Amino acid sequence: MKNKNIGIFELTFCKLAGMSLAVGLVVRVVLLFLVPSEVAFGFANLLKIFLLGAVNDLAISVLSFVFMWLYLSQLSERKYKKPTGYIIFGLCVAGLVYVSFFNTIFHEYGSVVPDIVIGLLLYVTVSFGLRLFIPSIRARWSRVVYYILFAIYMATVLFNGIGAYFFWDEFGVRYNFIAVDYLIYTNEVVGNIMESYPIIPLLTALFITAGLLTWLFNSYQLAVTSYQNSSVIAGLTRNPLTWKRKVVVAGVYVAAFFASCGVLKFNENFQKSDNVYANELQANSVYKFYTAFMNSELSFYDFYITLPEEEAAAIVNGIYGSQGADNRQNITSALPASKKNIVLIMVESLSASFLARYGNTENITPNLNKLIDKGLSFDNLFATGTRTVRGLEAITLCLPPSSGESIVKQPNNANLFSTGSVLREQGYTVQFFYGGDGYFDNMKTFFSGNGYEVIDKPQFEKSEITFSNIWGVCDEDLLNKVTHELRKDHEAGKPFFAHIMTTSNHRPYTYPEGKIDIPTNKSRAGGVKYTDYAIGKFIDDAQKEAWFDNTVFVIIADHCASSAGATEIPLDKYQIPCIIYAPGFVAPKREARLVSQIDIMPTILGLLNMSYTSKFYGRDIYTPDYQERAVVATYQNLGYFEPEQLTILSPVRRVEQFKIVRDGFKFDLPAVETVDSVAVKTAVALYQIGTKH
Repeated sequence: MKNKNIGIFELTFCKLAGMSLAVGLVVRVVLLFLVPSEVAFGFANLLKIFLLGAVNDLAISVLSFVFMWLYLSQLSERKYKKPTGYIIFGLCVAGLVYVSFFNTIFHEYGSVVPDIVIGLLLYVTVSFGLRLFIPSIRARWSRVVYYILFAIYMATVLFNGIGAYFFWDEFGVRYNFIAVDYLIYTNEVVGNIMESYPIIPLLTALFITAGLLTWLFNSYQLAVTSYQNSSVIAGLTRNPLTWKRKVVVAGVYVAAFFASCGVLKFNENFQKSDNVYANELQANSVYKFYTAFMNSELSFYDFYITLPEEEAAAIVNGIYGSQGADNRQNITSALPASKKNIVLIMVESLSASFLARYGNTENITPNLNKLIDKGLSFDNLFATGTRTVRGLEAITLCLPPSSGESIVKQPNNANLFSTGSVLREQGYTVQFFYGGDGYFDNMKTFFSGNGYEVIDKPQFEKSEITFSNIWGVCDEDLLNKVTHELRKDHEAGKPFFAHIMTTSNHRPYTYPEGKIDIPTNKSRAGGVKYTDYAIGKFIDDAQKEAWFDNTVFVIIADHCASSAGATEIPLDKYQIPCIIYAPGFVAPKREARLVSQIDIMPTILGLLNMSYTSKFYGRDIYTPDYQERAVVATYQNLGYFEPEQLTILSPVRRVEQFKIVRDGFKFDLPAVETVDSVAVKTAVALYQIGTKH
C-alpha cells in the first residue's frame, strides 16, 4: 500500500514558505504603522497590499528553496559506491589543487573570490572524504547539515524582516539602489551598523530564535534519519526517494521556479499606483533588492522617452543661447575677474528644515542661523538628489542628475568639464577635502581624475585626529586640517578653491563629548548641531587668517536628511539651505526665486566676474535671461521642477506631470488634467543631452 503522506521535499518547503509568509505579514503590518498618518489606505488598497504581498513572498520562497532542493536531491547512498565515490572524491581533490595552486578565472576576478572558492572546495572535499571512508557517520552528517541549512533559512528570513524594518525607518521605502550601493562598501556599512544599532543583542536574539524555530519545526520527528536500500532518504514519512521521484520533484520545482520569476515580474505592474507607500508595502524586499541591483545603471535612451537628437539639442541651445550638442556657451563679463578664494563646505544631510529660517524651533544650528542673515541665502533651493554623490555631481559638474548611477561613480569619468577645470584655467589651486577614506563612493578616483588634489583621512597625521568613527574624522578635525592646508595655499601666492565634504551629520551621530549640549550617539539633531558647531569654529578661526578677507565661503547641503515621502519625488525632501558669505563683497540678501543646486557654482563664478567657455547646465541666476527651474531626481525618476508644475520622466518611457500646490515649505502635487507638452519636451531635452555629456 502506498504511503500517501507528504514527502520531505514538500514538507520542508511548506515549513520554510510558511515562515516567510508569516514574517512578510508581520513586517507589512509594522511598516503600515510607520506610514505618515496623512496617507490614506482604502479597504481595496489594503486587500491588494496583503494579498499581492503574500503572492510575492510565496514566489520568493520558491526561488530561495533552490539550495534546499539541491541538497535534498543529492542525498543518496549510490554516490558512495565503487567506483563512483572514488571518482567524485578524486575530482574534488583535483579541483581543490587546481584552484589553490594555479591561476584560474577566480583569481582573475580578484578580491576574496579565490579564498571563498578554495574554502568551499576544501569543505566539499573533506566532508565527502569523511563520509566516503567512514560510512557510519553518513546519516548523522546528513541530519546535521539539514538542520544547519534549515536554521540558515530561518535566520535569513528573520534577518530580512528586521533589515526591511530598519531600512524603511531610515529611508521610507523597501530596499532600493541605496542598499545595493552601500553593500559595495562593507567596511563603512558594517561599521555604521555596529555603531548605530544594538547589533550584537539583535543578532544574538536572531540566531537563538532561528535555532528555536528549527527545533520546533523538526523536533517531533527527525527530518533526515537514515538511508534505506541504495537510494532512499528516510524523511519525515520515511518515503523512499527513488530517482524517478527525484526527477518528478525536479520537474515540478523547475516549473514552479520559472513561474515564480514570471509572477514577480508581472506583479510589478501593480506597483505603479500614485500611492508610493502602497506600492512599497506590497513589494517583497528581496525582489526589490534584486531589481535595484539589476537597474543600478539605466540607459536614458533605452528606458526613457526621447526626442530626435537634433530637436533635443536645438531646445537646449535655445534655453542656454549655446552652440553644439555639448551646450557650449561664451560667458563674458565687462568687469575684470575678482579672483577671490572659494571655500565650499558641503554639509552631509543638511535639510533646510533644520534651520530657523525654514521653521525649525530646536536651535540646532545656532551658527548657521547667524551666518544666514549675514550672507546671500536661498529660500527656494533644491538638491538634485538624495545621495552625497548627487550633491557632489551637481556642484562639480553642474549637470542634470544622470539616470541610474551618479557620474561620480560611473567608469570613464575623468577629464570632464567641471568647476575645478574652469578654476584651474583661472590660475586656482583646486582641492577636495574629505574626512573619510576617499575610495568611498569613488570620490578619490573622480576628483583626482578631474584635476583636484584630494586630501582625505589617510593624509591626516595621528596628531591631527582627536576623534573619528567609521565614516572618518570628526568635522572639527577636518576643518582644522583645511585651515592648515589653506594657510599653505595662501603662502604659495595662488588663489584656491577648496571643496570640503563633511561626515559628522551621519548615523551613528558620534562626535567628541562636551562640544555641544546633546550627548553623542543619540540623534540626528546631535549630528546637525555638532557640524554647526564645527562650522562656526572654522569661520571664527578663518577670521584670524590672512586669506579671510579675500575669500568667498559657500555652505551648502549635499542632500536632505530623509528622502521618504508620499510621492515619487517629494519636493519638501529636496529643499536645502545655501549661504554665500563674504563680508564686504557679497551683500546680505534673501533670494526668493526657484534655484537648482546645479546653479550655485555658475552663480559664484558670475559674482567673481569670470569669463569662460561653459558647458554647464547650471545658470548664473543673476543673468537677465535666467529662468526659474530646478532638476530633482531619484535614481530612476527624473524631475523637471518649474514654479507651477513638476514633470517626471520614468523608465518604460513614462511621463507624469503634477501641479505645484504649496503651503509654506510643504508641497501637494495633484496630477494635472492637461499635460504641458512644452515642459515635457524641455525636460526630455535637458536630461537626454545633459546626461549624455
